[in-house]
Amino acid sequence: MTATPTGLNTTATPIPPGISATPTSPSMGATPSHPAEVLDISALGAQVVLRPAGGAAADQTDLTYDVTGRPRGLVAQPHVHTDQVERFEVLSGEMRLVLNRRRHVLRAGDRMEVPAGQPHRQLASGAGDGHVRVTVSPAGRTEEFLRRLAALSRERQFTRQGFPKPLAAARLILDFADTGHATFPPLPVQRLIANAVLALAEMWREYAFVDEWDVAAPAAAVFEALADGRTYPEWWRPVYLDVQADGPPAVGSVSHQHFKGRLPYHLRTRSRITRLEPDRVIAADVDGDLRGHGVWTLTPTATGTHIRFEWTVHADRRLLRVLTPFMRSALRANHNWAIARAIDGLEPYLVSRTQA
Repeated sequence: MTATPTGLNTTATPIPPGISATPTSPSMGATPSHPAEVLDISALGAQVVLRPAGGAAADQTDLTYDVTGRPRGLVAQPHVHTDQVERFEVLSGEMRLVLNRRRHVLRAGDRMEVPAGQPHRQLASGAGDGHVRVTVSPAGRTEEFLRRLAALSRERQFTRQGFPKPLAAARLILDFADTGHATFPPLPVQRLIANAVLALAEMWREYAFVDEWDVAAPAAAVFEALADGRTYPEWWRPVYLDVQADGPPAVGSVSHQHFKGRLPYHLRTRSRITRLEPDRVIAADVDGDLRGHGVWTLTPTATGTHIRFEWTVHADRRLLRVLTPFMRSALRANHNWAIARAIDGLEPYLVSRTQA
């Protein structure tokens, strides 16, 4: 199975050639009140057309959708729908349905039903693309699941073979396994593995910090100090030990930093300025012992300047990678200590420069 945050909206795309915007099967009822919607799941070799419900006689608890292409990967694996009956109608091409360990080749005009709770798999068959109409009863969360697959396809969360990447797979299992899941391994084992994957990801996730404070100095002076990292050892003490730059701050310019925190280790990074708006914004990408992105945003106030520092970073140094799962709170405290030194040092530095 697969995942991403729920509630994702997928923008409708033009109906593929050969697929009408209105139902062609007599079982679909009267003319729909709104057009069909196409979900592009090309990472799985398919497009899905969500068919709108028909008139008042249509069963609103069912969901009907068309699948075109040659589905592969996740959707072609053995699986089971716990409480849903699934009906297939081949409109063109062929499909192979494996049910009760028997293989059935369905061609244009053929129909077949899979009872709820029955393990099965459907695969592309024959040459060229197929066009299959699928109805699930009751609809359950199938539409939400299809939209999730489309979102994952768009976000490149599938491998070349059509299987979800680990985090996406874990979330799919936990979000949708109650209505449909792979037949192997047993569902409790799938859930156990999914929870373990997400727990590990949480342990090694990036750090995201946001710090704000006010300085009694004009934005132009604050901007000048923050943009030029070569000033940091003068006021951001004892954090910054040395900063070397290839010239004055400018978009694309590079500087090298040597600094430390309260914990007993030193760090070395390289930063490249990516955005520079005088007196307003400074942004830079950083790599080395830390890898991430920082943004300083300056806002004038009645008494000076409000500073907002957004810092999103991964710990790439081996020691920090090892410590991250076990000392996340300590590493955050280390960051807070370093920022406190910036707050202590920046305003006095700017005042001394004004008086000089």
